[in-house]
Amino acid sequence: VQLQASGGGLVQAGGSLRLSCAASERTFSSYNMGWFRQAPGQERKFVAVISWIGGRTHYADSVKGRFTISRDNARNTVYLQMNSLRPEDTAIYYCAADYKGATLSSASYEYDYWGQGTQVTVSS
Repeated sequence: VQLQASGGGLVQAGGSLRLSCAASERTFSSYNMGWFRQAPGQERKFVAVISWIGGRTHYADSVKGRFTISRDNARNTVYLQMNSLRPEDTAIYYCAADYKGATLSSASYEYDYWGQGTQVTVSS
């Protein structure tokens, strides 16, 4: 599966961005899709995940209430709507796919495929 993330950019604090991640695979609907982020000098951290069946979601506490993950299986695309952005949200954002994941995992090692990342910069 090839994943292509897009939608990053520079935004002021309090602003919004919507990230997209397009998958090459027609079996996209069989993957839990997650978003992770990595700030300079830090390890990659979980942001959000949406299930392959039922549309269940799970968020990191740091983004809960501000970010929304969604998916469009007809377009093989997962989205991350980011509102009320803060400077600490600055990072490279990666999408990832977990084939028929039994749980909504926040562990990066559970994911089978990764996109190339898109930079999000939030200025204060």
